Amino acid sequence: MARFEYECAVRWSDLDAYGHVNNARFLTLYEEARAALMFLTARTEGITSLEAGTVIARHEVDYLRPVDFGEPVRIELWLSEIRNASFRVCYELFDDGRLASRATSVLVPYDLAAGRPRRLSAAEREFLSRWRDA
Repeated sequence: MARFEYECAVRWSDLDAYGHVNNARFLTLYEEARAALMFLTARTEGITSLEAGTVIARHEVDYLRPVDFGEPVRIELWLSEIRNASFRVCYELFDDGRLASRATSVLVPYDLAAGRPRRLSAAEREFLSRWRDA
């Protein structure tokens, strides 16, 4: 299985009143990693349809330990499932080399002009399959 790795800075604005990364901001960190794969990396391979319309259908997050302000965190992501009109992204967030959080998101390709979900194209499926958990 190939994992996509992304280094993400922890911003001062990510912190809560206790000085830790706020629980909701974990989703922002995961979003940055996901966008780097689906928008930037996909674009370098000529696939722009994922950035043109993909919506979140579900998030699930497990918080394993607090993350403080400091060095960037490492996020690893991969796909555990690719269906005709949705796919599941799995994430692990590491702080100072230690696992701090796990999450999954279900994403749906979306036709913004028509205002409805759509099926994955063959090119999208091929690109996403590179990151599929075998």
